[in-house]
Order: sequence, then C-alpha cells, then structure tokens
Amino acid sequence: SECNRTNMVTKITMMKKFCVFISGLLFCCSALAVPVRVRYIVDGDTFIADVLLDEGIEVNSVSVRLDNVDTPELHGECEYEIERANYAKQRLTELIPVGSIIEIKNIKNDKYQGRIDASVFDAQNKNVGLILIRENLGRPYSGGKRESWCHQN
Repeated sequence: SECNRTNMVTKITMMKKFCVFISGLLFCCSALAVPVRVRYIVDGDTFIADVLLDEGIEVNSVSVRLDNVDTPELHGECEYEIERANYAKQRLTELIPVGSIIEIKNIKNDKYQGRIDASVFDAQNKNVGLILIRENLGRPYSGGKRESWCHQN
C-alpha cells in the first residue's frame, strides 16, 4: 500500500542520514559526544539505543558495544563465567538504566555488521567501560581472541 511504501522510504532516508552521520563521525569527529536513549541491555558490554540526531531525528535500535572492554558471556563456558556475566549485565543496567539519555563518543564500526563500538558515558559523564573494569566485571580488550573467564575461579 501507499502508506507502507511511504514508511519504507522514510526509514531508508533516515538510515541514509544515519550512515552519513556515522561516517562523518568516524572520519573527522569521533570524539564528539552523541546523545542516545537506552532501550535495552543485551549483556555486560552491549546495549540497544536510539541515537538522537539533530532536528528531532532518531535512529532507532542501534546496537552499541562498549569500546575496549570485555565482559563475561551470558552463555559462557562455565558456571563462574555465567554468574559474572549476570553481575556485569545487572551493573550495566544500573549505570545506564533503560530510558536514560547518555552519551557515546569515539564511535567506530564493530566487527559485526549492524553494531557500533563506542566509549559510553553515564549520566554523570563517567566512562562506563572503565567502571566495569575497575569493579572487576570486565577487563581491557583491544580485539582479537578473548581470554577465557573460566580459569579465574
């Protein structure tokens, strides 16, 4: 129908604007703070957010991974990892509650298509990844093969 076609064109236009926006950030202004509204916490180092662009434009449901931090996996290899993963997810939920507006900086493409990596700052402008590392719920990560969490118990 005409209404569905208009909605699809609008979504495509918004995605193009978002891609241009992200490309611009990646190219020249990666340290610029971008406001996002937290929609859903996936795990200890990933969440879904709406990116709040200028002129009231929102790009909905963008997957954001905390840059330079690794947290245990919810479907981990051992009981210890799964337990720590649940703690990390709960802590991330406390730091960036669903519905809160926070900022992301240093935006980069992630190794998985459809996800971005970014430094994430809570409402008090504190780096969330560093908090998780300081609280032993995450560890520094620069890509590549992840270390096992299971040998630490």
